Amino acid sequence: MIFSLRRKENPLTDQTDPGPSYRLITDRESLTAIVPGLMRENVIAMDIEADSMYHFSEQVCLIQIATAVECVLIDPLAIKDISPLKPLFEEPSIIKIFHGASYDVRCLDICYNIRINNLFDTEIACRFLGLTETGLNAVLQQTFQVSLDKKYQKKDWSRRPLSEEMLTYAARDVLYLIPLWEILTKRLKAKKRMAWVEEECHNTSMARPAPESERPLFVKVKGSGRLSRRSLAVLESLLETRLEIARKKDLPPFKIFSPAALIRLAEEKPAHRKALGRTGILSEKQMTMYAEAVCSAIQKAIAVADADLPVYPREKRSPLSRKACLRVDALKQWRETAAGKTGIDPGLLLPNALAIGIARENPQTIGQLEKICEMKDWQKKTFGPQIIEVLNGTTRDF
Repeated sequence: MIFSLRRKENPLTDQTDPGPSYRLITDRESLTAIVPGLMRENVIAMDIEADSMYHFSEQVCLIQIATAVECVLIDPLAIKDISPLKPLFEEPSIIKIFHGASYDVRCLDICYNIRINNLFDTEIACRFLGLTETGLNAVLQQTFQVSLDKKYQKKDWSRRPLSEEMLTYAARDVLYLIPLWEILTKRLKAKKRMAWVEEECHNTSMARPAPESERPLFVKVKGSGRLSRRSLAVLESLLETRLEIARKKDLPPFKIFSPAALIRLAEEKPAHRKALGRTGILSEKQMTMYAEAVCSAIQKAIAVADADLPVYPREKRSPLSRKACLRVDALKQWRETAAGKTGIDPGLLLPNALAIGIARENPQTIGQLEKICEMKDWQKKTFGPQIIEVLNGTTRDF
């Protein structure tokens, strides 16, 4: 199926334009037919829409691709087999422009085992140019004086049919990326930061979903580290119950119980319905649907023997010495100065964890600094000599 929506001559400047033209691809034959033309492009813009806010197992619901002259919207839920696109994503000679690519990279890998070669992330580029607001809508307003209607961002993209308004929004999400890329690359080259962004973009393209961990579920819940061992047992039991319910209902776990609610339940441990109701932690609807399961999970954890209670896993690292702490302070002071000169966020130039790691290792030469694997090449090449000067300056005082 091919659908077209008329647009005016210049969608980048015409604010009365009803929307971009696009082709909606809903069958494999049409998908296969468009790939050769896309493969002849040097640069393409891409985006995806997924349904992680509505289903237990997320899936890619729409793939948007724009060239300098056309936009195609591909419906993977209708086509099922999108393997004809795989060579396009993986072709190293074609630049693929995304904005905020991390989620897209992960989804495409999980759902289709697709890897993206030669990725350029305009969000990363904006950060390295010192923009304080790097969301796509903010960037487009600043660059082209256009605004995207973000209300469609949180829609359920798995529902069919997709409305004309949603498809128009999806097309507009990629329409501006190529001209934006052209502007950003010129600015990056002028500031001699293109290599920095290319390295970060490559690292983003290589990111893969973390393998299933054998660690307890509670380690991913904010605030769990302060709980007692008994409360950790309750939290783990509740998390297992939430996961089971979410899987059966095909809903994301956060739509069953919020993490904050689970922490409160783990602390108060209401093991019976009346006690649970008195806490006011669950809504009336949640009480009706889940009270029995919650109480059962809490009772199960309360019955665990003291010797078998979980212990929160903490990394055992030796505390920083006084000298190392002073080196951290010196690196942070240098970072603030460098950030002021470059216009880049201090945490991007030198994250706290990296500053601590460098201070702990205390390299005295560029060669020693090169061995710190957490550092990016652009950090080593651009700021390595300054970092060594800072460290040498702090060590001479002791």
